Amino acid sequence: MKTFHFFILLITSVIASTSHAAVNIAHWQTSVGSRVYFVENHDLPIIDMSVGFPAGSARNTSNTAGLAEMTLHMMSLGAAGMGEEDITNAFADIGAQTGGSLDADQASFTLRTLTSEQDQALHVFKKILHQPDFPVDVLAREKSRFVAGLQEAETQPESISKKVFMQALYGSHPYGIAEGGEVNSINAIEREALQTFYQQHYSAKSAVIALMGDMTRAQAESIAEQLSVGLPQTPAVQALQSVNLPQKAIKQVIPHPASQAHILMGYPGIKRSDPDYFPLYVGNYILGGGGFVSRLTEEVREKRGLVYSVYSYFMPMAEQGPFLIGLQTKKEQADEALNVVNQTLTQFMEKGITDAELKAAKSNITGGFPMRIDSNRKIIGYLAMIGFYQLPLTYLDDFNQAVNKVTAAQIKAAFNKRLQLNQFVSVIVGAQE
Repeated sequence: MKTFHFFILLITSVIASTSHAAVNIAHWQTSVGSRVYFVENHDLPIIDMSVGFPAGSARNTSNTAGLAEMTLHMMSLGAAGMGEEDITNAFADIGAQTGGSLDADQASFTLRTLTSEQDQALHVFKKILHQPDFPVDVLAREKSRFVAGLQEAETQPESISKKVFMQALYGSHPYGIAEGGEVNSINAIEREALQTFYQQHYSAKSAVIALMGDMTRAQAESIAEQLSVGLPQTPAVQALQSVNLPQKAIKQVIPHPASQAHILMGYPGIKRSDPDYFPLYVGNYILGGGGFVSRLTEEVREKRGLVYSVYSYFMPMAEQGPFLIGLQTKKEQADEALNVVNQTLTQFMEKGITDAELKAAKSNITGGFPMRIDSNRKIIGYLAMIGFYQLPLTYLDDFNQAVNKVTAAQIKAAFNKRLQLNQFVSVIVGAQE
């Protein structure tokens, strides 16, 4: 995920210090169909908001790769006659902070402002959301900057391995399209394409508004209404197509002068709504998500000294996001490291986990959970996720209970149900020639 921030605010370091024993989420729809998720908290005079759309990089085609990110980026560089400097100064003058982010599923904007300055902050924020200008001269400049970034990324083994891995894993599915685009596709973007993409994907009917902080329900309803009414009144965005699973193992070896080989391997994992999410989450903590206490770290780093770090994770998305294992090692050790990873994963799936591993994983996950919702900024992120993927409103309150219910048998069954080891995709960038 790429994130950009426009302004540094006087209150950047201030977070809500209250420990949220429970998160009471209110939910409704605006008059034009936007879904709203709201948590009231008057501990600090701060308002956080996020507005998300199904306008991520998976909405590109191979010919328009990069269009989604360019649209999001350009919306903040000129709106309703305000230039980028005007927008920057307007937020800076009141100490407001705004930003945007994009992944394969979603594009979103965020705003943090003092309660006392909310009217002025909202005034400018709405211009960005409702009236983007996409100025031609700024677009030309940003296209050159994007192309320079892509050319630089094409020399970096980490960027190369990620791009090749996603293409090999997803084939023609939009998840396999390079998020930042290609040099040719970026150079081909015209202002009209940005306008069309905006109208089609920033629909009020598809918008998800998350609100958090120092406001009442009535005030939140008013803000949500203001944010949604000016958005395009175009049809709701259609769901993405299903993912086709790999039918055979794929291994790509790409020469690179870097001293370290960058290795990624994996398989399409799960949707955000998958009922096996918690068994897979807890199981992956034991496999490769728990840092120095994980099995992969024990086998690949501690016992054999092949890597400094090795990790694994599921990335649940609207469709099946990737399950991924990543590591770096010396070129001459790449095959050995890959073999150890394969052996460790195979044993994990065939024999399952121990009771001691399960107990420790549950303790670490649930013990650290309060830190994940200890500020307004963190909660607004969860609100946006719950809203976008339409998870239960009790998701945060139920999280630890769901983790504690997971059994060793569920973990073994879920991993064997979701992952086909003989159809894994492996990419090595910088292997020994």
